[in-house]
Amino acid sequence: MITDVVSKPIYQILTDLTQESRLEVALPLAVKDLLRLKLKETVERRQAFEARYGMDWAAFQQAWQTGRIPDAHSYQIEHDYWEWEATVTDETRLPQMLESLL
Repeated sequence: MITDVVSKPIYQILTDLTQESRLEVALPLAVKDLLRLKLKETVERRQAFEARYGMDWAAFQQAWQTGRIPDAHSYQIEHDYWEWEATVTDETRLPQMLESLL
């Protein structure tokens, strides 16, 4: 039974979103859409960091390591550093995940 795999509300949402009644088809479609959305958000987040600092991640990381980022150890800049690094990692991982579903 389908409710052994997913709850009825989740099944209903999946079928409504994908217009596909077969769970084995609907679930991969929904996951692909989620990955595409996450990738789009990741690209936008990376672009926001690039605009904020006027450079790409590699240049920012190099500037950080050589002490050319003012207040590099302030909470906001350290937070941005770790978030930006995670964003760059996600931008590499998400297309790989998407490709594995194709």
